[in-house]
This record gives sequence, C-alpha cells and structure tokens, in this order.
Amino acid sequence: MSDDLFAQNYFEIFGLPVSVDIDVAAMSASYHELQKKYHPDRFANGDEQQSRLAMQATSLINSAFETLKSPLSRAQYLLKLKGVDTSTETDTTMDGAFLMEQMELRESLENVRQQADPLSTLDKMASDLKKQMKQLMNQFQQSYENNELEAARESIRKMQFILKAQNEVKQISEQLEDEML
Repeated sequence: MSDDLFAQNYFEIFGLPVSVDIDVAAMSASYHELQKKYHPDRFANGDEQQSRLAMQATSLINSAFETLKSPLSRAQYLLKLKGVDTSTETDTTMDGAFLMEQMELRESLENVRQQADPLSTLDKMASDLKKQMKQLMNQFQQSYENNELEAARESIRKMQFILKAQNEVKQISEQLEDEML
C-alpha cells in the first residue's frame, strides 16, 4: 500500500482542483473507488502494518469526503490550507449588525409557538436563512478568490451562525409536526 495518499490534501485525494466549487458527482465516484481500493477487508490476510494502513487510509478518505461534501466545512478547509484558523474560541470581534440580527432571530424562535401559524413562520425563516447562507457562501468565494482571507474568515463565522439557526428551525419544526400527530 502506498503512503502517497497520506501526503495529499483532501482535494488531491479525490483528484479535484483546490476550489470552492467542486464536482460532487466526480468526488462521490472517486470516493467509492478509493473505498474499494483501501477497504480493510482487502488487507485482512496481509500483515499487521498493511491492515493498520488500510484502516488509516479508510479513515482519511471518509474524513476528506465528509469535509468536502459540506460547503461550510469545505470553506473552512480551504482557509486551513492557507494557514488561516477559523475556530471562534479565540475571536471575540464580529459585525455588530449581524449579531443583532442573530439575537432577533433567536428571540423570534423562542416566541414562534405563539404565532397564529408557527409552521409557516418557521418555513419563512428557513427560506430566509437559506438565502443568507447562499449569499455568505458567494461572499466567501469572492473573498477567497481575491485572497482576502480575513473577509473570507468572517464569512465563515457568519455561516456558522446561520447553520446553527437552520438546525434550530429544523428542530422546532420537527417538534411542532410531532405534536400535531
């Protein structure tokens, strides 16, 4: 088994260019081929090192696939390749207007059950959040391609907030639907 796989970035593993936009179908096809090639069962009769390397390769391939298939994770990985840390634990500054919008959204979510038609309200929120996410991804792409890495990083931080809000909207919608049954 070759160690070349372990020296490649996630895009190279699947034979993709390092880019915001990727061919998901091509990545999926490459993923399945790599899974066949490195599946640990193929090395069950080999020595312990081959078996261990197959497990590590499979783990790396799975991690790469999960990272690249999510636009937000892919964006974070792109910045990581350029040496930019996207963790929010050490960053306390952010666009004040955006944070106010997020606080208002959270308040609306807390009070959604008091609405005349909470599911319609949640559908509207979900639609608005989807549009925001798309706009932020476009902003990220433009910043990344212009090598404006701090602006790209800021877009990622905002996308993290939007993703969290999307998950909350989905969770509340599911709860309301379950309660109606």
